[in-house]
Amino acid sequence: MDATWAVAGALLGVLLGPALRGVVVRHAVPSGEPPRSACPDCQQRLPTWRALGAFSARCPSCRTPLTTPLVLELAAAAVLALVLGRFAGQWDAAAYAFLGALGVALAAIDARVQRLPDRLTLPAYPAAIALFTVAAVVDADMAALGRALLGGLALAASFYLLVCLRPGDLGTGDVKLAGLLGLAFGWLGWPVLVLGTAAGFLFFGLTSIGLLIARRVTLSSQLAFGPFLLAGALVSVVTL
Repeated sequence: MDATWAVAGALLGVLLGPALRGVVVRHAVPSGEPPRSACPDCQQRLPTWRALGAFSARCPSCRTPLTTPLVLELAAAAVLALVLGRFAGQWDAAAYAFLGALGVALAAIDARVQRLPDRLTLPAYPAAIALFTVAAVVDADMAALGRALLGGLALAASFYLLVCLRPGDLGTGDVKLAGLLGLAFGWLGWPVLVLGTAAGFLFFGLTSIGLLIARRVTLSSQLAFGPFLLAGALVSVVTL
């Protein structure tokens, strides 16, 4: 872990916080609804994507809370500090930083409304593949790129099979997220793919048991799986 790069990642995460907040507020809506464009209370139009860097935690008109202050900044700072500290100065750091920042927004949205919007996951595929391709060309490691593509395909196919076998336990958004994370896992190697996926299920299981014991949920409750899969991915990528 490179301390200098970790500090740079933390600062970058803080700077990205307002932009991520804009993404979360706009896309944390029920499935089938368009992205939110106005304050839910006063209907004042929210800033456009060009002003996401100035997106505050409250409506600029009526001061209604839109998100919890500092949560996204601190989460992004922690994630990017770990990612950039791990891949200090390497060309693949850009791909992992991109997926890390996106993962913060996706985890927040999934936790709030239990969905992973296609508007975020699908465009992330060409972006992530392009970043890994650049790293593969510069490092002359096309085998890693091929392994990443196969990893994404394999994990997406596995999750799709789970959705078909146990409909309701996972959603198609989880399948698309799994494909993205499969790219990140596969680039590092097949053991990372297996252990990273297993870690997500482990975190989900332990949290579910804890909530059941605390009587915060019941056996029929639905928990968002995305945040746990992303947490497992972060742990595996930065430690393996």
